[in-house]
Amino acid sequence: MWFFARDPVRDFPFELSPEPPEGSPPGPWALHRGRKKATGSPVSIFVYEVKAGADEQTQVAKAAFKRLKTLRHPNILAYIDGLETDKCLHVVTEAVTPLGSYLKARAEAGGATELELSWGLHQIAKALSFLVNDCSLIHNNVGTAAVFVDRAGEWKLGGLDYMYSAQGNGNGGGPPRKGVPELEQYDPPELADGSGRAGREKWSADMWRLGCLIWEVFNGPLPRASALRNPGKIPKSLVPHYCELVGANPKVRPNPARFLQNCRAPGGFMSNRFVETNLFLEEIQIKEPAEKQKFFQELSKSLDSFPEDFCRHKVLPQLLTAFEFGNAGAVVLTPLFKVGKFLSAEEYQQKIIPVVVKMFSSTDRAMRIRLLQQMEQFIQYLDEPTVNTQIFPHVVHGFLDTNPAIREQTVKSMLLLAPKLNETNLNVELMKHFARLQAKDDQGPIRCNTTVCLGKIGSYLSASTRHRVLSSAFSRATKDPFAPSRVAGVLGFAATHNLYSVNDCAQKILPVLCGLTVDPEKSVRDQAFKAIRSFLSKLESVSEDPTQLAEVEKDVHAASTPGVGGTAASWAGWAVTGVSSLTSKLIRAHPSAAPTDPAAPQRPSPEEAFQDSQTSPGPGVWGLSGLCSPGLPAAATTPTPMTSSHWETQEGDKDTAEDSSAADRWGDEDWGSLEQEAESVLAQQDDWGSGGQASRGQVAGSPSSWEAQGSWEQAWQENSPQEPAPEGTRLASEYNWGGQEPTDKGDPFAALSVRPGAQPRRDSWGDANWEGLDSDTDSRQAKAELARKKREERRREMEAKRAEKKAARGPMKLGTRKLD
Repeated sequence: MWFFARDPVRDFPFELSPEPPEGSPPGPWALHRGRKKATGSPVSIFVYEVKAGADEQTQVAKAAFKRLKTLRHPNILAYIDGLETDKCLHVVTEAVTPLGSYLKARAEAGGATELELSWGLHQIAKALSFLVNDCSLIHNNVGTAAVFVDRAGEWKLGGLDYMYSAQGNGNGGGPPRKGVPELEQYDPPELADGSGRAGREKWSADMWRLGCLIWEVFNGPLPRASALRNPGKIPKSLVPHYCELVGANPKVRPNPARFLQNCRAPGGFMSNRFVETNLFLEEIQIKEPAEKQKFFQELSKSLDSFPEDFCRHKVLPQLLTAFEFGNAGAVVLTPLFKVGKFLSAEEYQQKIIPVVVKMFSSTDRAMRIRLLQQMEQFIQYLDEPTVNTQIFPHVVHGFLDTNPAIREQTVKSMLLLAPKLNETNLNVELMKHFARLQAKDDQGPIRCNTTVCLGKIGSYLSASTRHRVLSSAFSRATKDPFAPSRVAGVLGFAATHNLYSVNDCAQKILPVLCGLTVDPEKSVRDQAFKAIRSFLSKLESVSEDPTQLAEVEKDVHAASTPGVGGTAASWAGWAVTGVSSLTSKLIRAHPSAAPTDPAAPQRPSPEEAFQDSQTSPGPGVWGLSGLCSPGLPAAATTPTPMTSSHWETQEGDKDTAEDSSAADRWGDEDWGSLEQEAESVLAQQDDWGSGGQASRGQVAGSPSSWEAQGSWEQAWQENSPQEPAPEGTRLASEYNWGGQEPTDKGDPFAALSVRPGAQPRRDSWGDANWEGLDSDTDSRQAKAELARKKREERRREMEAKRAEKKAARGPMKLGTRKLD
């Protein structure tokens, strides 16, 4: 019945674009752009309209339909779907562009590179090798009209209309007649002069046509066959092999496989990094993990010379797959972010951001530090909810890590994350960690960078947090035994000068700065005098004209003002360009090198460290660790390891009393029973691995004697009570970072005892600040010894209980076997 009839074209799951056909190749087919109705994904649709009296052309089109449907090869046009009716034929393939149109567009954009062309010709030759050697088929239509290019720049062989078997067809006839002059001009001369098939190989005709294709790729459309004698713009490394293809003797023309082998020889046209990369990507699934690691490490160096479309559509999917299923790890990060530069904002959100979010939950330390180092490349694509709920909770674990390099990179990353943090994470959680780092971290560069970072993000804090935190934090920094930290405190005051009231400037800040005018380090004194002059000029202007008070204090009680901190930092000139830090270099020091002589410490030169202090870093330049970087010799050929004791020697004997006090406080901790705390410790372990747990000992560890100066950390003690660290946890300062192991390990606090030959500090301000800290040394040492004895007694009790239980059960019985 008529109402059961359906239109197959209307029900076809693909639809043609209303745009006119694009550059259709010569032949019976018209190429249209299309899309899949369900998903909207782009495709190419080859359409043949059946015409009356064209039965021969219809048979050719149907034969091509069948061939394309059954042949599957990476270098042959990929068939997706098809439709065959009495009126038309539709063949749906991957979205492609005719080679002629592609080369024309590339010429308008500056021309295709030899790398692109070498890989494209490699693909066509490989497709011909597959047809001739594996399928015994003659393509019979190789040329520009039969080659198509997909969105990744991959060349695909199509135009299968006139293909025939190498053994001959069933009727014993020769190759099918084309009847299209544009296609017949690529036929070899032996077919034109009727010399027959005798004396030539089965691939001879297709290799002649491949030579014509090479000539057209480099020189444009072929006007006549005689033009093949002049290579024109064909590269010199390809000319000898090209001449073999267009030789008059058909038996001399090489097999496609041998042609590829010749071109891939050292110094050949197809012997380059681009072809090697593509060949590796085609076989990446069967490569060994070590080979993949090496490949991804070297890939970043080559991406700059690769075509953009190739990076986006071929390299990027392989990188994502390698991370998702191949356990490639941190090695994929550098090429991944490099390829990400070619993506639009929408594509970046869809393809890379989900991977980045997943990477932040990784327990691999190498992955974490690579992410922190390269955060600048993807931070602009992260929205605030993602940062606060999925990234920041993982990043803050880096503040507690036992590796100083990770703690340092975590501090640096806050400069990028701060503008996207919510009220709680910025003003509560982050300030709590900063207070702990500035007061208790044993690495001077990390304390210095924490102070610098706080000055840069001060404008993002709320008004109440700024009032409570900034002046106290910078005041504490000015009493740090590490000279660059004191300079950072002074510059922090200067960078946030607009965030203090006039009363605070006069009563809180200037007294602190005046005390630094007699600092033993000249760089500290110089910066102190500059800051004092700035604050005095501010006070003088208000004194001369009291009406300016409102204008001067307009930012004091204002809400967070992004951008003000950056302007203040530029005015203060407080950051030195440079990305290598003393902390990282200490960790990377070779353990087998000779230790540094304590008698000749290599103390960082503050004058050298801050000679460029008036230079303002450009956008995206982190220069905080540069404050501490001059501590290492610049021309040293072998890095010299610096142990914790050597660090203390370089800082001077002023830390002796601090270390002794720290040892006493460490011993006062109530450790309790490890067995009773086992379950709670396991419950506290997070997905960052052992680093977070071990670092809890550092949180409750040895505070510096100068941590009592200032009060900004006290506000957070109620929110986050310190947890006792498990027994056996050691501070980062107690590890031997490359020196010889001490022979006497009986007393764990021996390294912290007062050195008998220590010389007193040459300055006078330290005596007042450290006064009274050693008054209760004897009582603290007694407490430490008592706590150690209690732990030893508890251990012996537990061992006795285990022995009793074992004795009650009796000896274990061994099984016996009855022998027949």
